[in-house]
Amino acid sequence: MRMIKKNLRTIVMAAAILAVILIVAMFYSYAFGDADEKSYYLIYIPKVWDEDNDFWSALIEGAQMAAEEYHATLEILAPDSETDYDQQRQYIEEAIAKKPDAILVSPSSYTENIETLKKVKENGIRLVFIDSVVSEEIQDLTVATDNVNMGEQLGEYVCQFLDENSQIAIVAHVEGSSTAIEREEGIRTGLGAYESRIVETVFSGSEYSVAYEQTCALIEKYPDLTMIIGTNEYSAVGAARAIRDLGLQDQITFVGIDSSLEMIQLMEEGIFRGFIIQKSFNMGYLGVETTIGLLNGSVKEGTNLDSGSKLITREELYTEENQKLLFPF
Repeated sequence: MRMIKKNLRTIVMAAAILAVILIVAMFYSYAFGDADEKSYYLIYIPKVWDEDNDFWSALIEGAQMAAEEYHATLEILAPDSETDYDQQRQYIEEAIAKKPDAILVSPSSYTENIETLKKVKENGIRLVFIDSVVSEEIQDLTVATDNVNMGEQLGEYVCQFLDENSQIAIVAHVEGSSTAIEREEGIRTGLGAYESRIVETVFSGSEYSVAYEQTCALIEKYPDLTMIIGTNEYSAVGAARAIRDLGLQDQITFVGIDSSLEMIQLMEEGIFRGFIIQKSFNMGYLGVETTIGLLNGSVKEGTNLDSGSKLITREELYTEENQKLLFPF
């Protein structure tokens, strides 16, 4: 009987020691990851890193979160302006010299820097486009909003506020960028028969102050203007400020693309009738996540992923679903 008790104590102690070993092993696995798991080095070159712009801030934060979760090193090289494709070219060349596993780029121009981007592939580095593309299919992977579809949704939505006498102006962002080209194409398609009512398109260069001044000039040039469409956060906010300051929110129906705290406030003030939001945090997160999938072979080369968008109208601003999209954190 004494021998049985001794054996039981031995078995219990052995089981307890084994349990402790398993717990410690699980802790180290959780804390430090799989030692055999490859840690990738990625460089992301956005159009700009502007902390005052909610779109780019959220996109970059999403990319950083994904890099942290997948134990990747993410370096960001950002131009000072969305229109500075020369600086972006310099950063692409600098990134190639650092020999990362992949270079992620939001091209500032649809046509510039193509030859420099080709060098990424020539050096055996994976090339991923986020948000924007160029005129040639040279990337391994794309993660972006379907800009044509987004523009078309906006064009279709505003038709209810138009008639045969309406005058429409478009305050766009960067001339020659794929996003500006595709969004305007979609807007014109969505407008249908009302496309002929577009009197002018201007480009703000993604500058709030320029969009403001251009909107004031458009209103002076076309005193019967009844609708303005802003195609990104910079253009939409700049134009909305002008409409507010001129007190023309009852005369001009205004819609835009993107969202920010100021845009939400301007909608509450009656300036915006509606805007389409891009899921920018989602775009940044998926951009890094799918790049890692491309590198480890779980994502196919040539994948084109739509990160999503949503039309939010003044009447639907406070729905639970839209509040979650507007305030993802």
